[in-house]
Amino acid sequence: MRYKFLFTIFVSFFIAIFLALGFWQLYRLSWKNSLIEEINSSLINDPVKFEAQKIKNFQIIEFKGKIDNENLIYLYGLSDNGEPGFNIIKEIDIEGENFLINQGWIPRDLKGESFDLNQSEYFGITKLKSKKNYFKPNNDLSNNYWFKLDDIDLKKTYWKNIFSFYYFYSKWRTKKLFSNTKKNFIGSA
Repeated sequence: MRYKFLFTIFVSFFIAIFLALGFWQLYRLSWKNSLIEEINSSLINDPVKFEAQKIKNFQIIEFKGKIDNENLIYLYGLSDNGEPGFNIIKEIDIEGENFLINQGWIPRDLKGESFDLNQSEYFGITKLKSKKNYFKPNNDLSNNYWFKLDDIDLKKTYWKNIFSFYYFYSKWRTKKLFSNTKKNFIGSA
């Protein structure tokens, strides 16, 4: 009798766990479908002129700004083929506010090369900075080897509060966008 009671508690516990995991999966599915819909609906729209107060995630924007080519961040990332390398992240001043711009991915052996941008007109997609992930290692600021865009490390690097929650991914293009404009590989005019 005692074992039946313990067995019932044991089975009930696992049924509750499995039900909770099932509901969590449904919640995640709903969130992921909403995210996909947000991305798809944003990418079919034409670029809009950048306004700092009206930024939305995955919004296509056109903007004018001055890029700081002196201070770049090598953000570790993998290519589409799984090859390790870096995303080149720079500070850009747009209308007196400072943001980050992702200039694109490079292989590891190109770290230290010059990737200066001297244009003033750009287009890109806004993207929220990733939330802190406890499984990623800490940034190695002395060697400019970044794993995450952490606000505290960004302040240590640039000595000022500069970035909103968004950064601009500028290495983006579609046939639709290119049919109306002549842009080079990083999205500058």
